[in-house]
Amino acid sequence: MELKDIDLNLLVIFNQLLTERKVSKVAENLGLGQPAVSNALARLRKLFGDELFLRTSSGMQPTPFADQLAESIGYALGMIHGAINVKNSFDPASSKRRFTVGMTDIGEIYFLPLLMEKIQKVAPGVSISTVRNTSVNLKDAMEAGHVDLAIGLLPQLKAGFFQQRLFSQQYVCVFRKNHPLDKRKVSSSDFFASDHVVIASAGTGHGKVDEILDSGSQKRRIRLTVPHFVAIGHILQSTDMVATVPERLAEKMVKPFNLRYVNHPVKLPQIAINLFWHAKYHKDPANQWLRSLVFETHSDR
Repeated sequence: MELKDIDLNLLVIFNQLLTERKVSKVAENLGLGQPAVSNALARLRKLFGDELFLRTSSGMQPTPFADQLAESIGYALGMIHGAINVKNSFDPASSKRRFTVGMTDIGEIYFLPLLMEKIQKVAPGVSISTVRNTSVNLKDAMEAGHVDLAIGLLPQLKAGFFQQRLFSQQYVCVFRKNHPLDKRKVSSSDFFASDHVVIASAGTGHGKVDEILDSGSQKRRIRLTVPHFVAIGHILQSTDMVATVPERLAEKMVKPFNLRYVNHPVKLPQIAINLFWHAKYHKDPANQWLRSLVFETHSDR
């Protein structure tokens, strides 16, 4: 099959069907009639020799072959879209643009104070909104341009996305000052014998650490589980519980909450914190400006 044999509009419809799973919704998005979308699907089926999408009670479900095509076609369309929509320039000093960034509560604590200080100086009209990486379909939201960047440990963002390493960090054990564990080195037996507060941060990659800590013969004595990191300082400062958190979060918490942290007694993987953006906006000047600012502000390089 040669590229000259393929109508690019058919691939646009294919990509929309992957996202929406309904012919009616695709027709609405593209300003077409439903018969036109159905006709396009028939042409795609003939072109590829595969049903591509099957009607089910939950909408049009892709076949294994359609799933195989999905990432490559989405990436290619994104690159084409970005190339033909490049603006000549972006002037941060005069822009009133609102950017949306996906991050966790850790990200808000660590990244936003310094980032907003820089933005106030160089782009006083620019505003930032944040969304939780787990509260939206991040992949689709970034492809659609609803989320400009994402920051964190996000293994689900692969094909169709660019990423840039900001830094790597380790996990540490954190607790209040004068805690029974408040000494230079904590043993694994003392760690597992303590009461723990656990952060169930689903979808961020931090869950892997909980799997490691609870996979051996020794088990943590979990007294409290919370869905986010932001309350950990308040909880630890007045209890004898301990927590396992990323080191840079611990650094931010020790002074305000009178805490201490030590190297973790269990060997845990380092965390790679990356900056992600969709290929569609790789050459968008506004997106380039924001990610450059994030990198300059928070990268270890």
